[in-house]
Amino acid sequence: LVIAACAGGPVGNRDVPEPAKPVELTRYLGRWYEFARYENGFERGCEAVTAEYAALPDGEVSVKNTCRQASVRGPIKVAEGRARPAGDHLGAKFKVSFFGPALLTNYWVLDRGENYEWAIVGEGSGRFLWLLTREPRPSQAERIALLARVEALGYDTDMLRYTQHMATP
Repeated sequence: LVIAACAGGPVGNRDVPEPAKPVELTRYLGRWYEFARYENGFERGCEAVTAEYAALPDGEVSVKNTCRQASVRGPIKVAEGRARPAGDHLGAKFKVSFFGPALLTNYWVLDRGENYEWAIVGEGSGRFLWLLTREPRPSQAERIALLARVEALGYDTDMLRYTQHMATP
C-alpha cells in the first residue's frame, strides 16, 4: 500500500517491532483485501481497498492498489508502483515507490499467517498500519485473532479504521 514519506499524524506504536517471520515472496504475491488501517491522507474516504502484488522480471514487485471513493460502489481510484526487497535477513522489508525511484518508502510485513491468509504491514514510524486478508470478509475467528496479534505487537487498535467491502453473492 502507498506510504507517505513525510507524513505527520498520530503514532499508534512508539516501539515498532521488527518483522516476526520470514516472508516467502512467491507466497505473498497476489491479491490482498484491506481489513483495517490507520487512517491516512492518501486513502481518506477509500472503501473496498485491495492490493495486488506481482513479480517482475528484474526481481522487483509491481504494486497495484485499488479503492472505491466514498463507498463500496464509488468511483475507482488506482495507484500503481514498484517494490524491491530491502535486503533484511527475513525478506520481510521492502522499499516501495509510487512516484519513481527518488521517493522510496518503507513497507514491513510485521507478521503473517502461517498460510499467508493474513498479514500485518507497517513501517518504522508507527504512524501507518494495514491489516490485510486474502478474503474481503474474514471470519470472526480470524478477525479476533488478527486484532489480538496487532495489540500484542504494541499497536493501538482503537486507531484502526475498518474497511468496508461489497457483499459477495
